[in-house]
Amino acid sequence: MQEAEDSTPDFSELADGPPLIVQWSDDGAASQFRLGTREVDWHRHVRGQLMCVESGLVHVRTRHGSWILPPHRAGWLPPGQEHKVSISGALSGWNVLLAPYACAGLPPQPCVIGSSEVLVALVRRAAKWPQLAPFTAAQQRMLAVLLDELADAPQEALHLPMPTDRRLLAVANAVLAQLDSQRTLQEWARWGAMSARTLSRLFPAETGMSFAQWRTQAALLHALERLANGDAVAEIAYSLGYATPSNFIAMFRRSLGVSPGRYFAA
Repeated sequence: MQEAEDSTPDFSELADGPPLIVQWSDDGAASQFRLGTREVDWHRHVRGQLMCVESGLVHVRTRHGSWILPPHRAGWLPPGQEHKVSISGALSGWNVLLAPYACAGLPPQPCVIGSSEVLVALVRRAAKWPQLAPFTAAQQRMLAVLLDELADAPQEALHLPMPTDRRLLAVANAVLAQLDSQRTLQEWARWGAMSARTLSRLFPAETGMSFAQWRTQAALLHALERLANGDAVAEIAYSLGYATPSNFIAMFRRSLGVSPGRYFAA
């Protein structure tokens, strides 16, 4: 997610050196962790990456699924994880780069976690450290606390896993392209040249969600992107095939605990 100027080292590709490097960022041309509204195509980093924005939204896609990062949620990408990134209206945020040897106790798969006050305070402190200087004993102790915070942080349900079976993947991609479709499970199964029983059985096995749950999650993540772009709730509801905005709002509140109108404010 970093696009450094030629004179700036690409810290994300630094395998050795200090175990932790923090970049506090904005949408300025000189920002090491450039934000704003933009897309970064498929790439990977030698270092593990923890990213967080204070406004807007980030959508991280991998070959196996995608994750949404609303404000004040942190997205974790293990070292070497191929991904692409879409950023919508992010004005400020931070990026933590961890050397591979410092990532041993962290989740082996991408995930979204809440950024606690302790975690943010540690990141702010580490952002003031010289980026390539050896760590002092005090900095090593702070790093240990930061890694404990990451390892113990609860993961948030802002993930859309993708199946790998080619028939299921074809159906999943078709659903994503037609989120307002009113097709039933049986109709999607016929579209995918399989039985409804096969679709019902294989989808949870491959994604951990029923087909209905997966469709709801796909709609939810799409709605979050639209909300981050300032789209009206009613407009989003109708684009997702909901008969009324109130039905969409009820789904959103069940999933995330607040209404769409209050989500980003909260």
